Amino acid sequence: MTTLSGIRFFALCVSTSMLGAVLMGCGPTNPKETESPTKTDTVVAKRPQIGGQDVVVLSRGRSGTGSKPEFLSATLLPGRGMNTFQFTAWVPGRGETNVLASPTLEDAATLLSGDAFGNHSFQIGGGAFLIPFANRVLGKAVNGGKDIQIEWQGKKVTLPANWVANNAGVPMPGHDRQAMHGLIVAEKSDSVSTAKTADGESFTGVMHAGNFGGHWFSENDITVTTALTGPSIDVQVTVKNVGKSPEPMSVGWHPYFALPSGDRSQALLHLPGLNTVEVNNYDDVVPTGKLLSVKGTQLDFTAPVGVTLPNKLLDDSFVDLVKSPDGTVITELRDPAAKYGIRVIAISPEFRAIQAYSPTDKKFVAIEPQFNLGDPFGKEWKGKNTGMVTLKPGESVTWHVKLELFVP
Repeated sequence: MTTLSGIRFFALCVSTSMLGAVLMGCGPTNPKETESPTKTDTVVAKRPQIGGQDVVVLSRGRSGTGSKPEFLSATLLPGRGMNTFQFTAWVPGRGETNVLASPTLEDAATLLSGDAFGNHSFQIGGGAFLIPFANRVLGKAVNGGKDIQIEWQGKKVTLPANWVANNAGVPMPGHDRQAMHGLIVAEKSDSVSTAKTADGESFTGVMHAGNFGGHWFSENDITVTTALTGPSIDVQVTVKNVGKSPEPMSVGWHPYFALPSGDRSQALLHLPGLNTVEVNNYDDVVPTGKLLSVKGTQLDFTAPVGVTLPNKLLDDSFVDLVKSPDGTVITELRDPAAKYGIRVIAISPEFRAIQAYSPTDKKFVAIEPQFNLGDPFGKEWKGKNTGMVTLKPGESVTWHVKLELFVP
């Protein structure tokens, strides 16, 4: 879930100008297309540690003549909840291109330093994983407003209230604090491994998350696998309840997909959501419990080839997702000026929402597949299934998404 006030950023110690520069840093490198196969070296000589752990870069050489788009690398942050920080791709006519609107690793290391809650992990463009809930959670303010309390099946837990409506990083008075985007975005992995594959490399990271520092209903292990090949990037997140109590569980993802041309006005979005979640306003973004049909509105992106983005802030949760014949939910972002397209395939049957976010002054579109609706424990839903999966002890759930490139 995204915030709605400009650059959506909690009042932490990073200047507005610096973050603005980061979010704009999503352009491609200089194209160096040749007619013969080349090996693209995406590994820099020295990378900063982030979150106290080494950055992991998966890479592969470009195949063929360069006439087709293909993925080249994946940069991952095990020290920041296994964040999928950046992907690069070969784009015919453009060369090596950033897929995500992320900053440099050096800038990211500075931005994430001292970020105790991990808010910057989901603000800098890379793909933060959102566990055990995505989006925002509201509840009873406790501990002087530093935390909120929620209840599930008669049991109560407290969550850090790490978010409040803000204007360019300055908290807005009169707005309630919220818990935002889960509890692992600032956490380290417990083990990491990589392996060569026939057409690339794969990464596996494990986090023994327990009960997320006393903030959840049971103990958990999390395994993230990211597989890089030329045709696709395949990402799977499995959460297993290793504790003694049942619990609600959700997984989400928060990537900002760059528009290589830099021209948002001609970008096309296909998103097969029949309804959006009504919210109280675009500062608090609190769901009212009402769903709104997209038919006949600027938020109807169901056309197969996509629809032009509205000339206003897009920050909406799309639900009642129409599945393809194979049971997946497919979202596509087209950048015709760059002859570039990316396909986000949500594979797991548990997906109930896709959050889309795109400010008019930025050159990206966030496409965020997630299990749960916003404020999933809120009374406004009146018992509706909000996408939280119940895991009994010993049970697990897997979040599975695949990315594919195509020429529009």
